[in-house]
Amino acid sequence: MPNGTLFLIPVPLADDAAAKSFTPYLVNTINSIKEYIVENEKTARRFLKEAGLKTPQSELIIHDYGKHNRDQGLKAFFKGLLAGNDVGLMSEAGCPGIADPGADIVAEAHRKGINVVPLVGPSSILLALMASGFNGQSFTFHGYLPIDKAERANKIKQLENLAEKGKQTQLFIETPFRNDSMLQDVLKTCKPNTRLCIACDITASTEFIKTKTIAEWQNQVPDLRKRPAIFLLFHA
Repeated sequence: MPNGTLFLIPVPLADDAAAKSFTPYLVNTINSIKEYIVENEKTARRFLKEAGLKTPQSELIIHDYGKHNRDQGLKAFFKGLLAGNDVGLMSEAGCPGIADPGADIVAEAHRKGINVVPLVGPSSILLALMASGFNGQSFTFHGYLPIDKAERANKIKQLENLAEKGKQTQLFIETPFRNDSMLQDVLKTCKPNTRLCIACDITASTEFIKTKTIAEWQNQVPDLRKRPAIFLLFHA
């Protein structure tokens, strides 16, 4: 019997962004499969309902791949796939495998010869890059920067140098409750003419995406507390 297919199913980035996130093909796909590997079962079930799932949720098989379950191995997640059943992979928000632990599931699927099909959906990293006006041909996503103030300042300076010398866009994030502290460190560390894009609440009704020089941001600092944001540095 041939293996099933692992479908990578994007989910909304914001609570009010379902209509922007789900394509007709995605809706058809979730109504053709009954097994999922998810980062958070509660939110996954809510996303499936928002997307138009018609299958009774009591009939679904859902494997929780949350942080407390990742040390138990991957074998159980692949029984259905190896038996010929199609399975959906869902992250907590955005696209599975992009800055997401689901990449381990995808890697194992390739090792087992399982077909992997990515579906179209929102990636905060790519949406921020698209809207920044920065170099979209050469860029690097660094994830979280060091928490220590001195180490973080050094890292920000390194990224600024990469942006200036290589004309490469540098992207990074911070946990929402530390966003304001991160922004202050960027404004203190970078040169006045370095350009910074702040992409906040992407796809939400409160979406905020602006590109300015460091000097311009210093004159009008936004409040980013508790708002998911991506920071992008570039030097034209």
